[in-house]
Amino acid sequence: MKIEKKVLDMSLAGIFTAVIIAMSVVPFLGYIPLGFMNATIIHVPVIIGALLLGPKYGAYLGLVFGITSLVRATLTPTVTSFVFSPFVTIGGYSGNMWSVVISIVPRVLIGVAAYYVYELVLKLARGKKGGQTVALGLAGIAGSMTNTILVMNGIYFFFGNSYAAASNKVVARLYDMILGVIVGFGIPEAIVAAILTTAIVKALLKVKNH
Repeated sequence: MKIEKKVLDMSLAGIFTAVIIAMSVVPFLGYIPLGFMNATIIHVPVIIGALLLGPKYGAYLGLVFGITSLVRATLTPTVTSFVFSPFVTIGGYSGNMWSVVISIVPRVLIGVAAYYVYELVLKLARGKKGGQTVALGLAGIAGSMTNTILVMNGIYFFFGNSYAAASNKVVARLYDMILGVIVGFGIPEAIVAAILTTAIVKALLKVKNH
């Protein structure tokens, strides 16, 4: 039984890996261009995978997301892609090893955060009606906001001046811009993640339990 479960988990991880890669390369499927940056929903399969397979697989799927983000920033750069790739120079502004940190670390933590928030809320709900729905929604929000908050703050601390200049923003008000992205784009992304995570995980759990 353990071997069968391990094979099933690996198979599901492979499927989620393929979904993440597909979303990263198919135009407008995983990334929505917004001029100086891209909005994304690629964190959603990372969150779903973590909830179904556990935090270790969640970290692995986040790593896949991070690597695809770095590759995309390198091959199809926008004006601020240097913050995600050490191989990109745009208008005199270059990425460095902190670009790798920003691309990888927040993405690895997406699934981990989502999984433990889900488990915590389930424990607090203790079988109450609607508890699982609330847990799934909050897990989706937690995973999405982990990505947004860590990425945007990483950009601020490691690339503040160059990011502001490349984005044509006033440096003195850079963190206002960072907060604007977190609120303006991060919250809608989190709401979408909550809705999709709840609907998809519930459907998959029904199939799995039958």
